[in-house]
Amino acid sequence: MKLKNLSIREVGLQIRLWREREVEKEREGERERERERERERERERGGGGEREREGERERERERERERERERERERERESEIERERERERERERERERERDRERERERERERERERER
Repeated sequence: MKLKNLSIREVGLQIRLWREREVEKEREGERERERERERERERERGGGGEREREGERERERERERERERERERERERESEIERERERERERERERERERDRERERERERERERERER
């Protein structure tokens, strides 16, 4: 994403989102390394039986649920950033309307001064 057309707040939000993604990537990498260590221990113990395989399947289901929760958190963060951008755009539109009103008042004062002359 290009940052040059964003407000300071939006850039901050993008940086925060990027950092959160990086942390999550690190966590996922650590979880994957832990799963690999667990598989290695399993191989060293002689493979194990059905109970161990069922345990692995359950752990995999739990990991999938965790990934889904993380995707949901990611969608929520994206939504929050979009809501913040919309609020910022609305504030900018309001500032523009206020500038327009001020220019109109100034023109009206100028016309009033012309009439007085």
